[in-house]
Amino acid sequence: MGYYLTVDQKGTKIYVEDIGSGMPILFLHGWPVNHKMFEYQFNELPKHGIRCIAIDLRGFGKSSRPFKGYTYNSLADDVRAVIHALQLSALTLVGFSMGGAIALRYMSRHLGFGVNKLILAGAAVPNFIKRDDFPYGLSKGEVDSIIQATYQDRPAMLADFGQKFFNSKISSSFRDWFQLLGLEASGHGTIKTAKSLRDEDLREDLSQIFVKAYILHGKKDQICPFPLAEAMHKGIEGSTLIPFEKSGHGLFYDEQKKFTETLKDIVYSAAKRG
Repeated sequence: MGYYLTVDQKGTKIYVEDIGSGMPILFLHGWPVNHKMFEYQFNELPKHGIRCIAIDLRGFGKSSRPFKGYTYNSLADDVRAVIHALQLSALTLVGFSMGGAIALRYMSRHLGFGVNKLILAGAAVPNFIKRDDFPYGLSKGEVDSIIQATYQDRPAMLADFGQKFFNSKISSSFRDWFQLLGLEASGHGTIKTAKSLRDEDLREDLSQIFVKAYILHGKKDQICPFPLAEAMHKGIEGSTLIPFEKSGHGLFYDEQKKFTETLKDIVYSAAKRG
């Protein structure tokens, strides 16, 4: 079932996909796609008494496309509005890539409201780019080039970006489908969130996680390299690091069965931290 929720006084509408019943899990998608990236998890998890909820972040998919509001704080506030409107509790929050960054900011900014487990999957955390005191991630120049390419030829940018996404052999049809998810986004939302990925720093947020956290990350990730996962694991007290040995950035498809089973196991695991 799909529906819209208004998340602010400006009338911004967030699209929600809501399937199944039982233990709730909320998915936050990565840049620059939308909730449809979790199709293969939505096919399976509801069979096991799990209510699967996913949103399209503002600017992406079916959600509103305002020109402003693409900082991590604003995006986290949208998530807070959705969780409040749906009266979700004992929630497992899953953030993939940029969605992981937003999930982390949500946990620190809104004190983990409604959430009792956090899953960071291929997350762009704690920094998407290298800094003078943080040697991991992409270079600022690489992200600047992606932004400039988005201004000039967004379909070509998406095709190039997609080449680095998966480690497994995928069909040309799947690759075309995945690119279409990126094309469903607004151009300005794609650009502004890329700037947030480049500019925002989440290192201080890591210490503000007071629920059980799980870090799922591909060992062959070319977009958010595996050392980011190790930095998350070090920074989030009591976290569990689960490497995906055969996966690139797209671990949700590279090791689809393992990814989906891991989510199911985490949803049904005890919420106690440590």
